Amino acid sequence: MDSLEDYEHYKFIADEGQSPLRVDKFLLNFIKYASRNKIQQAAENGNIKVNGLSVRSSHKVKSGDEVTVVYDYPKKEFELIPENIPLDIMYDDNDLLIVNKRAGMVVHPGFGNYQGTLVNALAYHFNNLPHKDDNSRPGLVHRLDKNTSGLLVIAKNEKSLTYLSNKFLKRDIRRKYIALVWGDLKDSSGTIIGNIGRNPKNRKVMHVFKDEEVGKHAVTHYKVIERFRYTTLIECSLETGRTHQIRVHMSFKGNNILGDKKYKKKYKKFKNIDPKLEEYILNLDRQFLHAKILGFDHPRSGERLEFSSNLPSNLDNILKKLRNTDK
Repeated sequence: MDSLEDYEHYKFIADEGQSPLRVDKFLLNFIKYASRNKIQQAAENGNIKVNGLSVRSSHKVKSGDEVTVVYDYPKKEFELIPENIPLDIMYDDNDLLIVNKRAGMVVHPGFGNYQGTLVNALAYHFNNLPHKDDNSRPGLVHRLDKNTSGLLVIAKNEKSLTYLSNKFLKRDIRRKYIALVWGDLKDSSGTIIGNIGRNPKNRKVMHVFKDEEVGKHAVTHYKVIERFRYTTLIECSLETGRTHQIRVHMSFKGNNILGDKKYKKKYKKFKNIDPKLEEYILNLDRQFLHAKILGFDHPRSGERLEFSSNLPSNLDNILKKLRNTDK
């Protein structure tokens, strides 16, 4: 029989203001690829504890509670394999580097993607990058989705990792994203507020919950840059950093991002749209989302750094076609 050391261990602290919520529902929001049956089985085995005491799956979690669980599947042995993958490096010094990630590249190894990631490339090009608790994510301060392009900061020593991680936690990092969404946004700017958690019907995607007891608080600000006949170009800034936040918030608003197959709504056939343009944008093999601006104070010198990344050519070409069509 496997020992407890062969299983995944988790610990969560319920957010301040957390309304009473069944522990099995609470854990579904945090454990990736979890199922309610497996969580309930862990509770029956006495492997879910709240404030140090074993509880049933129906136990209500409250604000400030410490929830620990020994989840019932063995951890896989992990070995990070360095790979000679080219990187677009925009800045590099002794403390950090800025990478302009291409769409299609996964940031770190995980289920189904153990090679070919940004981290595999970093392990080849840079030695002894720091990590906290997870050796599959050396140097990582934050992430971008696989099919989102743009700027990432990588820490090259533990001091920088701690400093930059705290800056992200305190929301003291300037991040601007460019997105092209379907439809015409009514207002020139706005804010989307909605708790985000894993979709109970599909654990691989995120969902906006109207019930404030479920998911994590998330805030996205947006402003219109340019309007087209069927789409709107917007700039987004994040007040929080939840998984797939911009994508799921814009889909929730009803203006999903072009090319986002995971959060797409039913495609509406627009009248009088140029067939070639329609085919071009519908065949986009990524979401039209780009991390354009990244700004922060340098962890050693305190100097303000700000970086900007141009839109990739395939996204820029769509804008050119839209502008020509709207003339």
